[in-house]
Amino acid sequence: MGQVVGAGFIAHVPTIMLPEKIRRELNNGEDSTLVSGLQQLRTEVFDTLDYDTVVVLDSHWATTVEFVVTAQQRRAGLFTSEELPRGMTRRPYDFPGDPELAHLIASKGADHSTWITAIDDDHLPIFYATTNLWEYLGQGLPDKKWISIGVCQTADTEDNLRLGRALGDAIAESDRKVVLLASGALSHTFWPLRKLRDHEAAGVDHIFTPEAAAADAERMEWFEAGDHARVLDTMDEFYRFRPEARFGHYLMMIGALGEGDCTATGRRYGEYENSVGTGQVHYWFDRPDGGFPGPRRTPTDPQYVRQNGGPDLPAAG
Repeated sequence: MGQVVGAGFIAHVPTIMLPEKIRRELNNGEDSTLVSGLQQLRTEVFDTLDYDTVVVLDSHWATTVEFVVTAQQRRAGLFTSEELPRGMTRRPYDFPGDPELAHLIASKGADHSTWITAIDDDHLPIFYATTNLWEYLGQGLPDKKWISIGVCQTADTEDNLRLGRALGDAIAESDRKVVLLASGALSHTFWPLRKLRDHEAAGVDHIFTPEAAAADAERMEWFEAGDHARVLDTMDEFYRFRPEARFGHYLMMIGALGEGDCTATGRRYGEYENSVGTGQVHYWFDRPDGGFPGPRRTPTDPQYVRQNGGPDLPAAG
């Protein structure tokens, strides 16, 4: 039986890929703690943890009519960002995939009334929400498999949780020890172009609004307390601050871990930082004693039906 052995809410912000000299120039002589945070996470967790596969919940990969999971045997090449080619140009990546797990994830879509497709096309684009994290956390560990799941731009909160439930069921049915990485930001509004260069430093005062920074601070407090139920209960409020990808990366992760039943506490690596208006931070959630609760059961879930019988039917008239 497979298991999630740890999970991270991780910033992939392009600044981490710039040379240190440029990072310091942008940040009043100081380096970004998002870089040292990733380096510390690599040393303390990824170099010591027993795991087989990393599943990246990639907030930069937007699909439309379904969720998609990568199913290639291997992904390798040179990555140049279409968004920021000056900062991310011809960066090599090379890692094995996990097609068996990918197809198992896709097979669980119908169980949760959603749509998931596994794609093994070697020409499928890759995004820096995956490659940036691999460079810091996976490079040099050639036996570790990495796959990605994109966010669906037509999905709402419930759809993202359903993907997470399907993901959790697939992991449990597999023989894999899996790390989940929710790759993305908190609040996510950029400064307009003519103002942007005045707000490239990491300080919290450069977040787009004080209200957005305060909303991010609340969620970080709840991460650290393991109060995922409150994060979920206040999603409508948080949407006012435009979390990246409608917070799909987090919602998919927590859907796999048990939603509001999950009380795993978050350990922060580095500080909360601005990136041209957006809120960026790294959190790691260790596997609790006894494991994560796992996907919640709903009336449309076959396991729920097996355990509880079918949904109540209206009386015959």
